[in-house]
Parts: sequence; C-alpha cells; structure tokens
Amino acid sequence: MEPFVALMRRYVNDYTNRHDVSVCPEIMEPGYTLRMGPHEVAGRDELYIPASQKQFRQFPGLCLTVHEIVTDGDRLAMRFSEHGRSVTHDGRGAAWTGLGLYRWNGTKLVENFVEQDYLARRRQLATGVPAEVERPALAPWDAVAEPADPAAEQVVREWISSGAGAGPVTLDDGAPDILLGDASSQVDDLFSAGAHVAFRVTRTGTYRGGLGPDAGIDDAALTGAPGTLHLVGLVTVAGGRVTGGRIVRDRLGLARSLSRPTVGSAS
Repeated sequence: MEPFVALMRRYVNDYTNRHDVSVCPEIMEPGYTLRMGPHEVAGRDELYIPASQKQFRQFPGLCLTVHEIVTDGDRLAMRFSEHGRSVTHDGRGAAWTGLGLYRWNGTKLVENFVEQDYLARRRQLATGVPAEVERPALAPWDAVAEPADPAAEQVVREWISSGAGAGPVTLDDGAPDILLGDASSQVDDLFSAGAHVAFRVTRTGTYRGGLGPDAGIDDAALTGAPGTLHLVGLVTVAGGRVTGGRIVRDRLGLARSLSRPTVGSAS
C-alpha cells in the first residue's frame, strides 16, 4: 500500500469514523493546518481537535465514506461524503460531499485545503429530507501514486482562467448555477497525479443570484454585490481538455462575503 494512502486509511477509519481524536497526534503534526473557505484552523491540539469534537457531538453517528483518492506520493486528493443525524436538529439526517487536498511530510499530515457542501447539509437539516450517500470507491486504499503531468496542469490552469465550473464537471450536489459574474480566479493550490488534477481556487466577482433562501439571503437585494467564493476541485484531463470531475464550493461562505449578508449558522 502507498505510504500516504495508508496514512489516510488511518485518518478515515481510526480517527474520523471512530471519533477517536487520540489518533490525531499519530497522524498529524502539531502545526497541522486546515483551510476551508476564508477560515484557517492552525494548530492540531489547540484548534483542530476541538473543532472536530464539536462536529462529533452534533453528529454522534457521523461517518465518512470515500469516493475517490488520487496521489502523486507527496500530495493526495480525497473526495468523500460525510453523513449522520444531527442532535441539534431533532435527529434529522444529512449527507454532504467534500473534497480535501492533503499535504504530508513523509510521516504525518501538515496541511489540508478542503471544502464541504454545507449549503446542501443546511438544506437537508432544514427540510428533513436527506440526500443519498454516493457509492463508495471500490478499493480506495489500493490507489497507487501517479507522476505529475505538467501538461495536464497547464490545461486546468487555462480552464480555470476561462471560468471553470461549466461543462463536464459536477458542481456541489449537482447545482448548475455560476453564482459570480465578471469573476477573476486566484489559484491557491494545484497539483496533478497522472491525468487527475486537483486545485483550490479563490474567485472574486459580482453576485449573479442562485443561493436564495437556502443560504438565508435575499437574492434580489444582493444581486450585483461583490463576493468571494472558495472552491476545491478534482478533474480529469484527456485530449488536452477537462473531461470530467467534481468541484465543491463554499456557497455559504459566498453568502457571508456579500455586502449585506443575513446568513445564520451553517449548522
């Protein structure tokens, strides 16, 4: 088994699905940093573990299901779903997608750029209608390292510059909306493993609508307001173009970034 993949098996099975934070010092450096949307959770013991424990208390049966893993040996992208029932929502259930871009030092995790579809989670907890959990990866722990492909990376960089998010790539839970117009993109992280390219992007532009009541905002009042959207993607390149993949966007974070937000808690 690839060493990085073996570490992630412990992350998923021993830590997350068992809710056993005593595993964290064995798989994460003390300075482990999680970056999600505009937020930075830096410090394994001081900030990261307490944030995880809060999540476990809200979802005492929380599970993480892996759908896809790719790695070049030094970096790793994992697409997953988290699912469970919330004690703060009368036991209502939800299943939401996530995508993390992990970095390690050859022994332990040091950093993760991640997004989770908290807007979909919020909607499911409000309506009491949970989404189905996607099919798990057949054998995620058998993933093998693939060398980086600079040509594929360049294709994706150009695709991002042209306004990534349309065409063959699935956004969030299938939402077709563009959300921002006249947008510019900053690539915060990007790496490849064979034909697979993972990236984290910050987009800024003007709000075009599409979030609506699910995000607790007035679309009509905020259309045209400046906004910032963070997203994480994992796509496949073939024949010099992006042919498929997934993007998970911080849609609730975008709502909060608008000039007159009225958003409540993401939970």
